[in-house]
Amino acid sequence: MAKLKKDGPRRRDGVWDPLKDSSTDKRSAEGVPKTPQTLSPSYRLAYADDDFLCREELRPVRLQLELLKPEMVLAERGVKSTVVLFGGARIPAPGKAAWAARNETQQKNLEAASIYYEEARKFAGLCARHSEQFDHQEYVVVTGGGPGVMEAGNRGASEAGAPTVGFNVVLPHEQAPNQYVTPELSFNFHYFAIRKMHLMMRAKAVAIFPGGFGTMDEMFEALTLIQTGRMERIPFILFGKDFWHTMVNWKALADFGTIAPEDIDLISFVDTAEDAWKIIANFYEH
Repeated sequence: MAKLKKDGPRRRDGVWDPLKDSSTDKRSAEGVPKTPQTLSPSYRLAYADDDFLCREELRPVRLQLELLKPEMVLAERGVKSTVVLFGGARIPAPGKAAWAARNETQQKNLEAASIYYEEARKFAGLCARHSEQFDHQEYVVVTGGGPGVMEAGNRGASEAGAPTVGFNVVLPHEQAPNQYVTPELSFNFHYFAIRKMHLMMRAKAVAIFPGGFGTMDEMFEALTLIQTGRMERIPFILFGKDFWHTMVNWKALADFGTIAPEDIDLISFVDTAEDAWKIIANFYEH
């Protein structure tokens, strides 16, 4: 009877796998002699062929890959739940110029809105310090990874010594991840839809700060998921009472009948990080 070798190829989970792995074959393929045949695009390994993977017909595969990659990385890092911060990229840190302002009025408004940068930073710090008792696996701070309020959220968590996630997206103007995102938890997306799905998949709470179209898009999509029962009810917190009651006439929507009066109760309005954290703590009885 043949003896089973003690040493040999194994998967990471310890399951025996005698087949060559794809990384090894990729390296082998890169070392073949250069001939007209091997230099032809048709000869490239399909999974190592960027041009092939970017073909229109491969969109379903790319969607699956964007869903799978962050999911695998977050699972490997032990991230079980998150607190998601949405908010304007154009809101500067206190004392900084409003780089996106087009006129004096916008400059005044955006620089005054720096109070929300500071509240986002404080709020993320509170979440991070609470996360510590769960070995930073619960209540992990997540943002869209960009500037403004997103930077404030990642910054507050990072300053508290916690890992923090950034879900960036490729935009026509360059939007590099802010410097406070944990490098190993910094992701980049082509598809907005998959990015928004990841933002909500582990969410135990959502905190939304003043922002523009992007913030409102994220806010209303998340709110719709809760309203329609497609997602469990979680603390849904809007920072800046005056801002949100000015920008959205919630009561008018209910009075008109396009939402139910009780739908407004899905939202909590606050002005401070401390009030926001109290809502989360009371909801989960911490």
